[in-house]
Amino acid sequence: CSAASRAYVPRSIWEGGFREELAAEVDGLSMGDVSDLSNFMGAVIDARAFAKNKAALERARNTPGVDILAGGTCDDSVGYFVRPTVLSCPDPADEVFRTEYFGPILAVHVYEDGEWEQMLAQMESAAPYALTGAVIARDRAAIAYAAEVLRFAAGNFYVNDKPTGAVVGQQPFGGGR
Repeated sequence: CSAASRAYVPRSIWEGGFREELAAEVDGLSMGDVSDLSNFMGAVIDARAFAKNKAALERARNTPGVDILAGGTCDDSVGYFVRPTVLSCPDPADEVFRTEYFGPILAVHVYEDGEWEQMLAQMESAAPYALTGAVIARDRAAIAYAAEVLRFAAGNFYVNDKPTGAVVGQQPFGGGR
Protein backbone atom coordinates (compact mmCIF):
# COMPACT_ATOMS: atom_id res chain seq x y z
CA CYS A 1 0.00 0.00 0.00
CA SER A 2 2.95 2.35 0.32
CA ALA A 3 4.88 1.44 -2.81
CA ALA A 4 5.19 4.17 -5.42
CA SER A 5 3.11 3.26 -8.45
CA ARG A 6 3.12 6.56 -10.34
CA ALA A 7 5.31 9.61 -10.61
CA TYR A 8 4.80 12.98 -12.24
CA VAL A 9 8.05 14.65 -13.24
CA PRO A 10 8.62 18.06 -14.81
CA ARG A 11 10.21 17.88 -18.24
CA SER A 12 13.27 19.93 -17.23
CA ILE A 13 14.18 17.41 -14.52
CA TRP A 14 13.32 14.37 -16.66
CA GLU A 15 15.43 15.54 -19.59
CA GLY A 16 18.15 16.83 -17.26
CA GLY A 17 19.41 13.31 -16.62
CA PHE A 18 16.79 11.95 -14.23
CA ARG A 19 15.34 9.58 -16.85
CA GLU A 20 18.67 7.84 -17.40
CA GLU A 21 19.55 7.76 -13.69
CA LEU A 22 16.17 6.26 -12.77
CA ALA A 23 16.33 3.60 -15.49
CA ALA A 24 19.87 2.60 -14.52
CA GLU A 25 19.00 2.43 -10.81
CA VAL A 26 15.93 0.25 -11.44
CA ASP A 27 17.75 -2.03 -13.88
CA GLY A 28 20.46 -2.52 -11.23
CA LEU A 29 18.08 -3.81 -8.54
CA SER A 30 18.81 -7.42 -7.61
CA MET A 31 15.98 -9.94 -7.36
CA GLY A 32 15.79 -13.42 -5.99
CA ASP A 33 15.20 -15.53 -2.91
CA VAL A 34 14.51 -13.19 0.02
CA SER A 35 16.54 -15.41 2.35
CA ASP A 36 19.59 -14.18 0.39
CA LEU A 37 20.03 -10.70 1.86
CA SER A 38 22.04 -9.56 -1.15
CA ASN A 39 18.76 -9.42 -3.08
CA PHE A 40 16.91 -6.12 -2.99
CA MET A 41 13.51 -7.74 -3.58
CA GLY A 42 11.73 -11.02 -4.06
CA ALA A 43 8.74 -12.33 -5.94
CA VAL A 44 5.18 -11.03 -5.90
CA ILE A 45 2.92 -12.86 -3.47
CA ASP A 46 1.09 -15.40 -5.65
CA ALA A 47 -0.04 -16.52 -9.12
CA ARG A 48 -2.94 -14.05 -9.13
CA ALA A 49 -0.63 -11.08 -8.44
CA PHE A 50 1.82 -12.38 -11.04
CA ALA A 51 -0.92 -12.67 -13.68
CA LYS A 52 -2.15 -9.12 -12.98
CA ASN A 53 1.37 -7.68 -13.30
CA LYS A 54 2.18 -9.78 -16.37
CA ALA A 55 -1.02 -8.55 -18.08
CA ALA A 56 -0.12 -4.94 -17.21
CA LEU A 57 3.33 -5.35 -18.77
CA GLU A 58 1.85 -6.95 -21.87
CA ARG A 59 -0.66 -4.10 -22.19
CA ALA A 60 2.17 -1.56 -21.81
CA ARG A 61 4.15 -3.29 -24.58
CA ASN A 62 1.15 -3.05 -26.88
CA THR A 63 -0.01 0.48 -26.07
CA PRO A 64 1.26 3.15 -28.46
CA GLY A 65 3.12 5.89 -26.61
CA VAL A 66 3.92 3.81 -23.54
CA ASP A 67 7.65 3.15 -23.30
CA ILE A 68 9.25 0.55 -21.05
CA LEU A 69 12.33 2.35 -19.74
CA ALA A 70 13.50 -0.36 -17.33
CA GLY A 71 12.47 -3.91 -16.52
CA GLY A 72 9.31 -5.08 -18.19
CA THR A 73 9.89 -8.82 -17.86
CA CYS A 74 8.56 -11.53 -15.60
CA ASP A 75 9.25 -15.18 -14.89
CA ASP A 76 7.16 -17.74 -13.02
CA SER A 77 9.39 -20.78 -13.59
CA VAL A 78 10.47 -20.74 -9.91
CA GLY A 79 8.37 -18.28 -7.91
CA TYR A 80 6.44 -15.31 -9.27
CA PHE A 81 9.10 -12.79 -10.24
CA VAL A 82 8.21 -9.49 -11.87
CA ARG A 83 11.19 -7.33 -12.74
CA PRO A 84 10.96 -3.79 -11.32
CA THR A 85 9.60 -1.76 -14.22
CA VAL A 86 9.43 1.90 -15.17
CA LEU A 87 6.88 2.90 -17.78
CA SER A 88 6.80 6.32 -19.40
CA CYS A 89 3.34 7.35 -20.59
CA PRO A 90 2.31 10.65 -22.22
CA ASP A 91 -1.38 10.31 -21.25
CA PRO A 92 -1.96 11.05 -17.54
CA ALA A 93 -5.43 9.48 -17.81
CA ASP A 94 -4.06 6.15 -19.06
CA GLU A 95 -4.82 2.95 -17.15
CA VAL A 96 -1.26 2.81 -15.78
CA PHE A 97 -2.06 5.89 -13.65
CA ARG A 98 -5.54 4.76 -12.61
CA THR A 99 -4.88 1.13 -11.68
CA GLU A 100 -3.03 -0.20 -8.66
CA TYR A 101 -1.14 -3.29 -9.81
CA PHE A 102 0.31 -3.92 -6.33
CA GLY A 103 3.57 -4.92 -7.94
CA PRO A 104 6.89 -3.40 -8.95
CA ILE A 105 5.54 -1.20 -11.76
CA LEU A 106 6.07 2.57 -11.73
CA ALA A 107 4.27 4.71 -14.31
CA VAL A 108 5.86 8.07 -15.05
CA HIS A 109 4.16 11.03 -16.67
CA VAL A 110 6.40 13.86 -17.83
CA TYR A 111 4.63 17.21 -17.81
CA GLU A 112 5.62 20.63 -19.05
CA ASP A 113 7.23 22.73 -16.31
CA GLY A 114 4.58 25.46 -16.55
CA GLU A 115 1.69 22.99 -16.13
CA TRP A 116 2.36 21.97 -12.53
CA GLU A 117 -0.95 23.25 -11.10
CA GLN A 118 -2.97 21.51 -13.83
CA MET A 119 -1.05 18.28 -13.23
CA LEU A 120 -1.71 18.44 -9.48
CA ALA A 121 -5.44 18.82 -10.15
CA GLN A 122 -5.37 15.86 -12.55
CA MET A 123 -3.35 13.57 -10.28
CA GLU A 124 -5.53 14.31 -7.25
CA SER A 125 -8.37 12.21 -8.63
CA ALA A 126 -6.53 9.89 -11.03
CA ALA A 127 -7.12 6.74 -8.96
CA PRO A 128 -10.00 5.47 -6.81
CA TYR A 129 -7.61 4.72 -3.97
CA ALA A 130 -5.99 7.20 -1.62
CA LEU A 131 -3.00 5.15 -0.58
CA THR A 132 0.43 6.75 -0.07
CA GLY A 133 1.80 9.87 -1.73
CA ALA A 134 4.80 12.15 -1.64
CA VAL A 135 5.83 15.50 -3.00
CA ILE A 136 9.48 16.36 -3.51
CA ALA A 137 10.19 20.05 -4.00
CA ARG A 138 12.41 22.90 -2.83
CA ASP A 139 9.84 25.68 -3.08
CA ARG A 140 7.89 25.99 0.21
CA ALA A 141 4.93 27.62 -1.53
CA ALA A 142 4.80 24.73 -4.00
CA ILE A 143 4.86 22.24 -1.13
CA ALA A 144 2.06 24.05 0.72
CA TYR A 145 -0.03 24.23 -2.45
CA ALA A 146 0.54 20.54 -3.22
CA ALA A 147 -0.37 19.56 0.35
CA GLU A 148 -3.64 21.50 0.04
CA VAL A 149 -4.61 20.12 -3.38
CA LEU A 150 -3.61 16.54 -2.51
CA ARG A 151 -4.96 16.50 1.06
CA PHE A 152 -7.51 13.74 0.32
CA ALA A 153 -5.40 11.92 -2.27
CA ALA A 154 -3.29 9.86 0.16
CA GLY A 155 -3.77 8.11 3.48
CA ASN A 156 -0.04 8.57 4.17
CA PHE A 157 1.50 11.73 2.72
CA TYR A 158 5.20 12.56 2.75
CA VAL A 159 7.05 15.77 1.94
CA ASN A 160 10.61 15.42 0.67
CA ASP A 161 10.78 11.81 1.78
CA LYS A 162 10.36 8.47 0.07
CA PRO A 163 6.74 7.36 -0.32
CA THR A 164 7.57 3.75 0.52
CA GLY A 165 8.02 2.00 3.79
CA ALA A 166 4.90 2.88 5.75
CA VAL A 167 4.51 0.43 8.61
CA VAL A 168 1.02 -0.90 8.05
CA GLY A 169 -0.73 -1.46 11.37
CA GLN A 170 1.49 1.09 13.10
CA GLN A 171 0.70 4.21 11.08
CA PRO A 172 -2.74 5.68 10.42
CA PHE A 173 -4.04 4.66 7.01
CA GLY A 174 -7.00 5.86 5.01
CA GLY A 175 -6.85 4.39 1.55
CA GLY A 176 -10.56 4.42 0.71
CA ARG A 177 -10.95 8.17 0.09
